[in-house]
Amino acid sequence: MSNAVLNPDPAATVTLRGVLIPLASDVGGAFISDCARNKERLVSDSRICERYGITPAAFAEIGANPAVRLAVSAEHDRRLLNGDAAREAAAKLFADAPHVLGQILNSESASPRHRIEAARELRTTANTGGERTGDTAERVVVHINLGGGNQTIIDSGPLKQNEARENLDADME
Repeated sequence: MSNAVLNPDPAATVTLRGVLIPLASDVGGAFISDCARNKERLVSDSRICERYGITPAAFAEIGANPAVRLAVSAEHDRRLLNGDAAREAAAKLFADAPHVLGQILNSESASPRHRIEAARELRTTANTGGERTGDTAERVVVHINLGGGNQTIIDSGPLKQNEARENLDADME
Protein backbone atom coordinates (compact mmCIF):
# COMPACT_ATOMS: atom_id res chain seq x y z
CA MET A 1 0.00 0.00 0.00
CA SER A 2 1.39 3.39 -0.93
CA ASN A 3 0.96 5.92 1.84
CA ALA A 4 2.15 8.80 -0.33
CA VAL A 5 -1.40 9.51 -1.46
CA LEU A 6 -2.86 9.08 2.01
CA ASN A 7 -0.43 11.34 3.81
CA PRO A 8 0.48 14.64 2.17
CA ASP A 9 3.12 15.36 4.83
CA PRO A 10 5.93 12.80 4.37
CA ALA A 11 7.54 13.92 7.63
CA ALA A 12 4.44 13.12 9.72
CA THR A 13 5.09 10.63 12.52
CA VAL A 14 3.28 8.89 15.33
CA THR A 15 4.68 7.42 18.55
CA LEU A 16 3.84 3.71 18.94
CA ARG A 17 5.36 1.56 21.71
CA GLY A 18 7.57 4.52 22.57
CA VAL A 19 9.11 4.65 19.07
CA LEU A 20 8.63 7.47 16.58
CA ILE A 21 7.12 5.86 13.45
CA PRO A 22 6.76 7.69 10.11
CA LEU A 23 3.20 7.46 8.79
CA ALA A 24 4.66 6.66 5.36
CA SER A 25 6.30 3.47 6.69
CA ASP A 26 4.75 -0.02 6.63
CA VAL A 27 3.95 0.11 10.36
CA GLY A 28 2.57 3.63 10.01
CA GLY A 29 0.41 2.51 7.08
CA ALA A 30 -0.89 -0.46 9.06
CA PHE A 31 -1.71 1.88 11.95
CA ILE A 32 -3.59 4.24 9.60
CA SER A 33 -5.52 1.27 8.12
CA ASP A 34 -6.47 0.04 11.59
CA CYS A 35 -7.56 3.56 12.54
CA ALA A 36 -9.76 3.64 9.42
CA ARG A 37 -11.24 0.30 10.52
CA ASN A 38 -11.80 1.89 13.92
CA LYS A 39 -13.65 4.75 12.25
CA GLU A 40 -15.82 2.13 10.52
CA ARG A 41 -16.41 0.43 13.90
CA LEU A 42 -14.71 -2.78 12.78
CA VAL A 43 -11.86 -2.48 15.33
CA SER A 44 -12.29 -1.13 18.86
CA ASP A 45 -10.18 1.55 20.52
CA SER A 46 -8.95 -0.97 23.08
CA ARG A 47 -7.86 -3.38 20.32
CA ILE A 48 -5.79 -0.65 18.63
CA CYS A 49 -4.26 0.36 21.98
CA GLU A 50 -3.37 -3.28 22.67
CA ARG A 51 -2.01 -3.94 19.18
CA TYR A 52 0.21 -0.86 19.07
CA GLY A 53 1.14 -0.65 22.75
CA ILE A 54 -0.38 2.75 23.48
CA THR A 55 -2.59 4.05 26.26
CA PRO A 56 -6.13 5.30 25.61
CA ALA A 57 -4.93 8.83 26.41
CA ALA A 58 -2.09 8.50 23.88
CA PHE A 59 -4.58 7.17 21.30
CA ALA A 60 -6.81 10.21 21.87
CA GLU A 61 -3.79 12.47 21.51
CA ILE A 62 -2.78 10.74 18.27
CA GLY A 63 -6.33 11.20 17.00
CA ALA A 64 -6.00 14.95 17.49
CA ASN A 65 -2.97 15.07 15.17
CA PRO A 66 -4.13 16.74 11.90
CA ALA A 67 -1.79 14.66 9.70
CA VAL A 68 -3.10 11.42 11.24
CA ARG A 69 -6.73 12.54 10.91
CA LEU A 70 -6.19 13.46 7.25
CA ALA A 71 -4.48 10.15 6.50
CA VAL A 72 -7.19 8.16 8.31
CA SER A 73 -9.94 10.01 6.43
CA ALA A 74 -8.22 9.38 3.11
CA GLU A 75 -7.78 5.66 3.92
CA HIS A 76 -11.40 5.44 5.07
CA ASP A 77 -12.59 7.03 1.80
CA ARG A 78 -10.40 4.65 -0.21
CA ARG A 79 -11.81 1.64 1.66
CA LEU A 80 -15.37 2.85 1.09
CA LEU A 81 -14.83 3.40 -2.62
CA ASN A 82 -13.15 0.07 -3.35
CA GLY A 83 -15.58 -1.93 -1.19
CA ASP A 84 -13.09 -3.15 1.45
CA ALA A 85 -15.10 -1.55 4.27
CA ALA A 86 -18.34 -3.23 3.19
CA ARG A 87 -16.66 -6.63 2.71
CA GLU A 88 -15.05 -6.52 6.16
CA ALA A 89 -18.29 -5.37 7.81
CA ALA A 90 -20.20 -8.17 6.08
CA ALA A 91 -17.60 -10.73 7.15
CA LYS A 92 -17.84 -9.54 10.74
CA LEU A 93 -21.64 -9.86 10.68
CA PHE A 94 -21.45 -13.22 8.93
CA ALA A 95 -19.40 -14.58 11.82
CA ASP A 96 -22.56 -14.30 13.96
CA ALA A 97 -24.73 -16.13 11.41
CA PRO A 98 -24.01 -19.71 12.57
CA HIS A 99 -25.01 -18.79 16.13
CA VAL A 100 -28.28 -17.24 14.94
CA LEU A 101 -28.96 -20.18 12.60
CA GLY A 102 -28.28 -22.56 15.49
CA GLN A 103 -30.85 -20.74 17.62
CA ILE A 104 -33.43 -21.04 14.83
CA LEU A 105 -32.59 -24.72 14.32
CA ASN A 106 -32.98 -25.52 18.01
CA SER A 107 -36.05 -23.38 18.62
CA GLU A 108 -39.21 -25.38 19.23
CA SER A 109 -41.28 -22.30 18.42
CA ALA A 110 -39.75 -21.84 14.95
CA SER A 111 -41.69 -23.30 12.06
CA PRO A 112 -40.35 -26.57 10.61
CA ARG A 113 -39.65 -24.80 7.33
CA HIS A 114 -37.43 -22.22 9.04
CA ARG A 115 -35.63 -24.93 11.00
CA ILE A 116 -34.93 -26.91 7.82
CA GLU A 117 -33.66 -23.79 6.03
CA ALA A 118 -31.41 -23.00 9.00
CA ALA A 119 -30.01 -26.54 8.85
CA ARG A 120 -29.33 -26.17 5.10
CA GLU A 121 -27.55 -22.86 5.59
CA LEU A 122 -25.48 -24.27 8.43
CA ARG A 123 -24.49 -27.26 6.29
CA THR A 124 -23.49 -24.94 3.44
CA THR A 125 -21.50 -22.72 5.78
CA ALA A 126 -19.78 -25.67 7.46
CA ASN A 127 -18.87 -27.20 4.08
CA THR A 128 -17.33 -24.06 2.56
CA GLY A 129 -14.10 -25.11 0.91
CA GLY A 130 -15.05 -28.80 1.07
CA GLU A 131 -15.27 -29.00 -2.70
CA ARG A 132 -11.49 -28.56 -3.01
CA THR A 133 -9.62 -31.77 -3.57
CA GLY A 134 -6.12 -30.72 -2.67
CA ASP A 135 -3.88 -30.07 -5.66
CA THR A 136 -5.86 -27.99 -8.14
CA ALA A 137 -3.10 -27.72 -10.76
CA GLU A 138 -4.36 -27.91 -14.32
CA ARG A 139 -3.48 -30.57 -16.82
CA VAL A 140 -1.03 -29.35 -19.45
CA VAL A 141 -0.88 -30.86 -22.92
CA VAL A 142 1.92 -29.80 -25.26
CA HIS A 143 1.71 -30.55 -29.00
CA ILE A 144 4.97 -30.31 -30.92
CA ASN A 145 4.90 -30.58 -34.69
CA LEU A 146 8.30 -31.79 -35.87
CA GLY A 147 7.28 -31.38 -39.50
CA GLY A 148 6.25 -33.84 -42.20
CA GLY A 149 3.53 -35.57 -40.21
CA ASN A 150 5.72 -36.69 -37.30
CA GLN A 151 4.00 -35.36 -34.22
CA THR A 152 4.95 -35.80 -30.58
CA ILE A 153 2.35 -35.31 -27.86
CA ILE A 154 3.51 -34.76 -24.33
CA ASP A 155 0.77 -35.18 -21.74
CA SER A 156 2.20 -34.34 -18.37
CA GLY A 157 -0.99 -34.92 -16.37
CA PRO A 158 -1.66 -32.96 -13.18
CA LEU A 159 1.41 -30.87 -12.48
CA LYS A 160 3.28 -29.87 -9.43
CA GLN A 161 5.72 -27.02 -9.24
CA ASN A 162 8.65 -27.39 -11.68
CA GLU A 163 7.41 -30.82 -12.79
CA ALA A 164 6.28 -29.58 -16.22
CA ARG A 165 9.78 -28.44 -17.17
CA GLU A 166 11.32 -31.73 -16.01
CA ASN A 167 8.75 -33.73 -18.03
CA LEU A 168 9.35 -31.64 -21.13
CA ASP A 169 13.13 -31.98 -20.85
CA ALA A 170 12.92 -35.75 -20.37
CA ASP A 171 10.62 -36.23 -23.37
CA MET A 172 12.75 -34.06 -25.64
CA GLU A 173 15.91 -36.11 -25.07
